[in-house]
Amino acid sequence: MVIEITDQNFEKEVLKTDLPVLVDFWASWCGPCKRVSPVVDKLSESYNDKVKFCKVNIEEARDTASKYGIMSIPTLMFFKNGENVDGIVGAVPEEIIKSKIERLLYVVI
Repeated sequence: MVIEITDQNFEKEVLKTDLPVLVDFWASWCGPCKRVSPVVDKLSESYNDKVKFCKVNIEEARDTASKYGIMSIPTLMFFKNGENVDGIVGAVPEEIIKSKIERLLYVVI
């Protein structure tokens, strides 16, 4: 399951959760975002209960996008213990996203 994130719930859903979090910053007009979105959805099913998956529409959550310096989309950010620990900018193959998730889960950061 992928959770829609707003400026109002970002802190609760991403920074104050016990699980590692993948955040997909996207916009409806972004072609590469449309290629990444189904990959994120698929991976959310594979890592259910291990990683929280969230999407932030940069058009609707402008404060959050600005706070994290989102200049290009799609941008995937990985959070652990409330800290931004890794990221990917642009549409990349599923294997790259999966390897970042594995690192997030099994490496002490």
